[in-house]
Amino acid sequence: MQGLAREVVRQVGQAVLGKDEQIREVFLAFLSGGHVLLEDVPGVGKTTLALAFARAMDLDFRRVQFTPDVMPSDLTGFSIWRREEERFVYQPGSVFCDILLADEIDRTSPKTQSALLEVMEERKVTVEGETREVPAPFLVIATKNPPGSVGTQPLPPAQVDRFLVSLSLGYPDVEHELAMAMGVESAGRAERVRTVIGREDLLAMQRAAQATYLHEDVCRYLVELVRSTRDHPYLAQGASPRATTALVRLARSAAWADGRDHVAPDDVLSQFPYAVLHRVVPNAQARMEGLDREAIVRGIGAAVRRPRMGRRPW
Repeated sequence: MQGLAREVVRQVGQAVLGKDEQIREVFLAFLSGGHVLLEDVPGVGKTTLALAFARAMDLDFRRVQFTPDVMPSDLTGFSIWRREEERFVYQPGSVFCDILLADEIDRTSPKTQSALLEVMEERKVTVEGETREVPAPFLVIATKNPPGSVGTQPLPPAQVDRFLVSLSLGYPDVEHELAMAMGVESAGRAERVRTVIGREDLLAMQRAAQATYLHEDVCRYLVELVRSTRDHPYLAQGASPRATTALVRLARSAAWADGRDHVAPDDVLSQFPYAVLHRVVPNAQARMEGLDREAIVRGIGAAVRRPRMGRRPW
């Protein structure tokens, strides 16, 4: 299955050029059963990324452009009166899919944001007293504009905390941007992505990845990393316990994707920034000294002592 997983990443890499690390991270989030928050400027390939993953894994894909007039019922569904049947008939909303691209989530109302984040957490919706489960897998890629963009509002920390990972695609380098300019449009690149696995294959990969062995010493190291964000002199808010469980899932997925049956400290450290960057808030002192979240988090990773792995003497 690891070979198929690598082929999925390779196929998506044909559509989104020069972003192999970010593509792998999104796939690790999918293996962990979590959702992805992309904080970036428009036009860097976020929609192409989501569409390419849907094609490579043969999953049902939907895109919702979030605007102030998008209602919660647009996501969760609603009932309409059918005169010929003389009864109300439920119309499923946009969340009834496998991969949902929530484009510009910070442009819609807090009520609609809450409706999406509720189904992200619960994997089900309740409309008019009846609860319905969304398909499995249900994976959300939400995009967020840079802070201060016109027509946007900041997402509350409690809502951002629901995302497993946060990352940025960024602008392409010169060589890959030249390749895009000389080649076809992004939509054409996404259409060339070959289907590698199906829904059941992805679910099997998720089960296998989360069964990867995690030694207690490595788990203690993981917990110490997260806890170090809570009393850091440059952070006004540290990572929540949800970050701990997210880091466990990501580290297991990273180890499994690399073909190992156990989690190593390097797996934990490599996934640490992706799991906590969107969950920490720098304080005024950090802003005065020009320190951003990434610099602070990477400093924590360098300061916490790694466990020594190997056979213990008896």
